[in-house]
Amino acid sequence: MTDFFVHDSAYIDDNVTIGKDTKIWHFSHIQSNAIIGKKCSIGQNVNVGNNVKIGNNVKIQNNVSVYEGVEIEDYVFCGPSMVFTNVLKPRSEFPQRGTKYYYKTLVKKSASIGANVTIICGNTIGRYSMIGSGSVVTKNVEDFSLVVGNPAKFIGWIDRQGNRLHFNEDDISDCGNFAIKNQKLVELK
Repeated sequence: MTDFFVHDSAYIDDNVTIGKDTKIWHFSHIQSNAIIGKKCSIGQNVNVGNNVKIGNNVKIQNNVSVYEGVEIEDYVFCGPSMVFTNVLKPRSEFPQRGTKYYYKTLVKKSASIGANVTIICGNTIGRYSMIGSGSVVTKNVEDFSLVVGNPAKFIGWIDRQGNRLHFNEDDISDCGNFAIKNQKLVELK
């Protein structure tokens, strides 16, 4: 008996690790050597590529493909139909298949990626950051930042719950172990 749920229509390849209380829904495919943490929700029609690592408490909404080269840390939210990429210059005539061709993308703890976002490979999505729906991410996203648009641009800072930050007279806002001072993220000691 397993301690996770996989819908009858989902496919799980060999050598996959699935954590306790994770749910994998209709028509999803988890490919070889993928690791999915505890208490995750993998929505309908999700593809998790070979060798992908997904942390605990991650929610991946419907119609998302997490390609090889992507790593997702704990508590990340991936909105419906958002897109990861793993090759910068895709050419059908000149295929680039295999790990040596894939650019790494890291989505750090508690980041939220809106519906229909595209993440260009080779970038890092910072902790507690939020990417507005429909955005195209072409560069790294800082921790606690809010970005929107095509290409995605920084429009403000947010707290751990995703609330927009408003600064006091000293231009400081508290983010737990971090603070925003003079519009820069600093770690508190």
